[in-house]
Amino acid sequence: MKPITTIVVFLLLVISIAQLLRLIFQVEIIAAGFHVPVWLSIFGVIIPAILALLLWRENK
Repeated sequence: MKPITTIVVFLLLVISIAQLLRLIFQVEIIAAGFHVPVWLSIFGVIIPAILALLLWRENK
């Protein structure tokens, strides 16, 4: 696997884990006065994890 691919897979997994922690601990985020619902983190967990898995499998 190329080094850049490994880095991208790692970053996608970190993003997925961070969103999972946001779901578990119910952290509130307010961006530019807009309250970001916690349930949106479900997509933040699933999508990067799937992308990391697919990228890892493609380059294996």
